Amino acid sequence: MSQLLHLGTSFVPSSSTALRRNPAFSPAIHISGYKRTTIQAKIREIIMPALSSTMTEGKIVSWVKSEGDKLSKGESVAVVESDKADMDVEIFYDGYLAAIMVEEGGVASVGSAIGLLAEAEDEIADARSRANYSPSSSSPSPAAAPEKAVEAPGQAAPVKAAETVTVAKMTSSTHPASEGGKRIVASPYAKKLAKELNVDLGNVVGSGPIGRIVAKDVEVAAAAGVSFAAEDPKPSPSSAPVKVPVSTGIELGTVVPFTTMQSAVSRNMVDSLAVPTFRVGYTITTDALDALYKKIKSKGVTMTALLAKATALALVKHPVVNSSCRDGKSFTYNSSINIAVAVAIDGGLITPVLQDADKVDIYSLSRKWKELVDKARAKQLQPHEYNTGTFTLSNLGMFGVDRFDAILPPGTGAIMAVGASEPTVVATKDGRIGMKSQMQVNVTADHRVIYGADLASFLQTLAKIIEDPNDLTL
Repeated sequence: MSQLLHLGTSFVPSSSTALRRNPAFSPAIHISGYKRTTIQAKIREIIMPALSSTMTEGKIVSWVKSEGDKLSKGESVAVVESDKADMDVEIFYDGYLAAIMVEEGGVASVGSAIGLLAEAEDEIADARSRANYSPSSSSPSPAAAPEKAVEAPGQAAPVKAAETVTVAKMTSSTHPASEGGKRIVASPYAKKLAKELNVDLGNVVGSGPIGRIVAKDVEVAAAAGVSFAAEDPKPSPSSAPVKVPVSTGIELGTVVPFTTMQSAVSRNMVDSLAVPTFRVGYTITTDALDALYKKIKSKGVTMTALLAKATALALVKHPVVNSSCRDGKSFTYNSSINIAVAVAIDGGLITPVLQDADKVDIYSLSRKWKELVDKARAKQLQPHEYNTGTFTLSNLGMFGVDRFDAILPPGTGAIMAVGASEPTVVATKDGRIGMKSQMQVNVTADHRVIYGADLASFLQTLAKIIEDPNDLTL
């Protein structure tokens, strides 16, 4: 019986042993005895891995390797955009990248083939022909490359010749791979390669989806000598400054499809409508917390870490608020207190998780938070760093928002919206008028598990911790 071995990835360990029938390829046959004869499978599939529990499809951000390249076990072959992050796809076998079946910018379902790996170099041609393959950007003949992009059968994206990639200094106020001129959009591997080759991404025109810069753009730029030193030409003394209107980079009236991340957010928000929720608000005085923050800020402590720590210590005393209901028939008292904190990133939202926040000291928690934010903005978070939260914080206080309600993420019991701390005129216990800094917090909870009295008691405990925050530094 003929069958085809899947090429697994680091994200789906079981896939390396999975078998897919395909009469075109030979199986691996082992004969036991005094002499063992082994006939190795010649061609394996590189499959789209499942990078999170909610991922159903992924987009190829960039191919790190080109067709015909020799690969070693554990080496990255492509960068895939999931619903949460950009992650490398690694291979589990030595061989040659025989065929790219899904081009950069193309989308493939989880478990489907995105490429073929040949065991030997002489198997590459056979792999391409049996995959109904047409040569792509690795074709060696630039003169024969047609002007019009050729679409190979079964491919969702047009195939471009590598020689058509151009490098130029942009003269407009925004770069095609930037979001309104604020940030260059490039694949993680392209950024890494740019640092190694000393290439200024601001001078590179991306050939990926929506102008995204991919690795081959950086390589062409390096060959053309586009470096950081070349980006600062001296202006002519006679030239007068010209005011250029700032462009938002948005073409009004256009219809833009969701990105993979936006699609995931959309699904989660719709799913949350099936959960019966209620909301409870509370006002907390923050003078003591503000004083503590000023005192230890120089040691790298962040306000987000302080709020997460305070919340975690309160949850220790109210485990029901840290519980979750997934099937509508039972609920789980979670064994760990993992505080997820909402972070806005380009094109979406993600919730990096501070695991065991009740047990980690505030200084380590702050360092971990900074690391998670950097990884989130680079779209390099691992699944366990964003999908293990048991309680969520959403803080818009930094934007001056005084109060708001947050939508409960599916699979969790509660989320707390934190507003800005503002000076407020209040009446003191002795009947006098005083000034205190106060913030408003609103908790949205799953009413199947958590009741009003539970939230009221939790918020009272949280207020006591924040108003007397000495325990936060222990």
